[in-house]
Amino acid sequence: METNTATATTASLASVTLEVADTEAAHRFYAAFGVDGHIRLRESEAPSTGFRGFTLALTVSRPATVDHFLDTAVKAGATVLKPAAKSLWGYGGVVQAPDGTIWKAATPAKKDTGPATAEIDEIVLLLGVEDVKASKQFYVGRGLTVARSFGGKYAEFESADGPVKFALYKRRGLAKDLGVPADGTGSHRVILGGTAGAFTDPDGFEWEPAKTP
Repeated sequence: METNTATATTASLASVTLEVADTEAAHRFYAAFGVDGHIRLRESEAPSTGFRGFTLALTVSRPATVDHFLDTAVKAGATVLKPAAKSLWGYGGVVQAPDGTIWKAATPAKKDTGPATAEIDEIVLLLGVEDVKASKQFYVGRGLTVARSFGGKYAEFESADGPVKFALYKRRGLAKDLGVPADGTGSHRVILGGTAGAFTDPDGFEWEPAKTP
């Protein structure tokens, strides 16, 4: 595993904007889900089919809290892609929001040590890319600093004060983990705001200059 120390000038992800067909409906869903303070919404009719190549993953403290978020999402209109279950790494499940965005909720804990809460420890934006090593070097060239890297499988970048962490994962591996086919066409339906300016990465993910709320 590679690690690096961030500097004061490190570029980072500052915001995540989901492109949705109906912003009012999406606002209602994400307010109910409890993540509306972590994302932004923008109206878009850009065509998109299949896997959009990314997920937003909630890390929480215990299984009961995983169940809370997944159950809340389903009651608000989400579709279950992978029911919550135990695994070697902990406990988690996957849902798809009405706007098509895939969300994962997970915890490294396998047993509850208390009741469910609505607290989120962290949110990570995982981009599914064809070549993790090449994409990692692309982002390093844009001023981002690698926090953790596992060969050609995963790379996580240092974050500043943004509400969401940023990481890269092999596209097919990410789709398999989410329980969906890896194929997809059209828009990713997500815009990333950052301090590195405007650009499009090798997998077609668009970045724009960070804006204040």
